[in-house]
Amino acid sequence: MSKKLAALLTVGVVLAIWFSPVPAGLKPQAWHLFAIFMGTVVGFILSPIEAGSVALVALTLTALTNTIKFNEVLTAFSGGTVWLIVSAFILARAFIITGLGKRIAYLVMRSFGDSSLKLVYSLVISDIIIGPAIPSNSARAGGLVFPIVQSLAHAFDSKPGESSRKIGAYLMTSVWHIDFVVSAMFMTAMVGNPIAAEMAKKILNVDITWMSWFIAASVPGIIALITIPYVLYKIYPPEIKRTPEAKEMANKVLKEMGPVSRGEKIMMAVFVGLLTLWATAEITKLNGTLIAFIGLCVLLVTKVLTWDHVIKETKAWDTLVWVGSVILMSDYLNKTGFIPWFAKILEHQMVGTSMITAVVLSFVIYLYSHYFFASMSAHITSMYGALITLGVASGAPPFISAFVVAMASNICGCLTHFGSGPSPVYFGAGYVDQKTWWKLGFFVSLMHIVIWVGIGGIWWKFLGYW
Repeated sequence: MSKKLAALLTVGVVLAIWFSPVPAGLKPQAWHLFAIFMGTVVGFILSPIEAGSVALVALTLTALTNTIKFNEVLTAFSGGTVWLIVSAFILARAFIITGLGKRIAYLVMRSFGDSSLKLVYSLVISDIIIGPAIPSNSARAGGLVFPIVQSLAHAFDSKPGESSRKIGAYLMTSVWHIDFVVSAMFMTAMVGNPIAAEMAKKILNVDITWMSWFIAASVPGIIALITIPYVLYKIYPPEIKRTPEAKEMANKVLKEMGPVSRGEKIMMAVFVGLLTLWATAEITKLNGTLIAFIGLCVLLVTKVLTWDHVIKETKAWDTLVWVGSVILMSDYLNKTGFIPWFAKILEHQMVGTSMITAVVLSFVIYLYSHYFFASMSAHITSMYGALITLGVASGAPPFISAFVVAMASNICGCLTHFGSGPSPVYFGAGYVDQKTWWKLGFFVSLMHIVIWVGIGGIWWKFLGYW
């Protein structure tokens, strides 16, 4: 699609909604804000200009039309959630700069990677370790882990084409799938997770802390991390089963890296400290964003990071703008009455539907609607706020309603070769054709439904969330 057509469609959506009759029970302000919000979502999807630019235009338009007062618009950049995301991106930069993430991956591989299945499990362990510190699956799976996976495939002379099934195809699909599970397990492992938690607070008035997120996701997450590589090993098996060369390769790389550097030691100490403080935040009463700031300050004072690193982390500052705008508009859609109005419509539609059916339905709708999205963040922006009200409308607890859809917002990336940041990287390596990629993705999505809604539902009942 051309940029001009994308721009026309984006503007057209805003104008079409803005000038259509205001539904009964809504104020014009709420309807006009919805028009701007939907235009923002379409802009994120079609990308006539960059996402940050779309968000800034949207915020300016809300102020110009007095839909939201300008001094209130500026609060988009003052929320704790957006600064937690910014901090997490910068922390991730330190993780990569110091080489600690790479060292962890090769250490685990050297210890466990003597078979193709155990090799994937070693990368699972590595991803779990580094996941809480890197909020971008593009940076984690695409930037940090992918080069290791590709090197392993080449080491076994498995390349795109006739030799892809030796081991490369299995490694690419397995590692790609497990990263979405890791993203779901930690609030700080994917940029959309804090957005979801903040929207849940604004819309359902439910608090999801870093620790409550991890506890709720831990059991279904661990089961998914164990079963998905094993099932793929059975239905899409590699020709090479034993991989002693992987240990030798890891040992060689570790020798080349040399002793653990000062920066790595400090980064590890900061990382452990952050996890400890996030896990005990309900006891210490420390704000999650403040904890992230503490870690950043330690890295800056010890010169593991420099201020130049901070200001050049463009992804963080881009995220500050567009995430801030999404959270602000979602908040005001609630304050102006649009979300309660929409929730009442859903409530009437869900009469006679059990809460379990409604929760499953919200998960499935969100999961498979991702076939139409090329961005996980845009998907959260457009559908998360609406779908978390589906379960509540049928009597489900707010935490369950919000959390189930939050899980779907991570694992939905498993479906296509374009639906997430790392997807084009792994698919583009050329080891798996598109038909196979989609078939495996759909099969894994069915596993996710059983694991997250079925086993997860039992776990949440045990925790007392139901």
